[in-house]
Amino acid sequence: MTVKIEPSWESALQDEFSKEYFKKLTAFVKEEYQEGSVYPAPQNIFRAFDLCPFDKVKVVILGQDPYHGAGQANGLSFAVNDGVATPPSLQNIFKEIASDWEGRTLPKRDGDLSRWAEQGVLLLNATLTVRARTAGSHQGKGWEEFTDAVIRTLSENREHLVFLLWGNYAKAKGAHIDRARHLVLTAPHPSPFSAASGFFGCKHFSKANDYLIAHGEAPIDWS
Repeated sequence: MTVKIEPSWESALQDEFSKEYFKKLTAFVKEEYQEGSVYPAPQNIFRAFDLCPFDKVKVVILGQDPYHGAGQANGLSFAVNDGVATPPSLQNIFKEIASDWEGRTLPKRDGDLSRWAEQGVLLLNATLTVRARTAGSHQGKGWEEFTDAVIRTLSENREHLVFLLWGNYAKAKGAHIDRARHLVLTAPHPSPFSAASGFFGCKHFSKANDYLIAHGEAPIDWS
C-alpha cells in the first residue's frame, strides 16, 4: 500500500515523515489494512490535504475519528460519502449554518463536504484511520502526533486562519494555536448530546467569514 500526500503538505511536513513514530504508524496502518476492513479507503487517508493544499487553507475544522461504519468515512472530518445518510452531528452542523445565515433554508446538499475543502476548509480528523466497527481503534498509534504537527505547522507558518474547535477534545488539541495570529472559535460538540449546550447559536460560520473578509480573503460558501 503506497499512499502519497499532496506536494505542498509533503514539503511543509517533511520532518515528520522521517521520525520514528511515523515509521511505526505507517507499519501499523499497513498491517491493519492487510488484515481487515479499515476506513477510509487507502486513497482517501490524506484526502483532506489533497483537496486543500497548505497555502490554500483558510479554515480548519477539527474532528476526532473517521466514521467506522461501512461506506461512511471519506477522509474529511464530519463528512460522509455521497448517498450516505447524514450523521446526526453533520445534521446539526447544517442546522446551525441555516440559522446562522439569518434563518435561510439552505439548498439540500449531500454530506461529502468536498465543496468546502476545495474553498480552503481543512476538514481534519485527529486520527486519520479506524478499524471497521471499532471506534477509537487507531488512537494512540501516532496519528495524534502527526495531526498535532499539522496544527502547529499551520499556526507557525500561516496567518489569519480560523480554527473551529468543537468539544473538549478539539479544544485541548488546539491549545497551542497562536491566538495572536489566528482566530480560534470554540463551542460544544455538534453531537445530539451536546449541541443544545452552546453549539446551536454559536454563529461560527458567519464569524469565520467576517474574519476572513476583514483580512482580505474571500468568504466560504457554506451551502
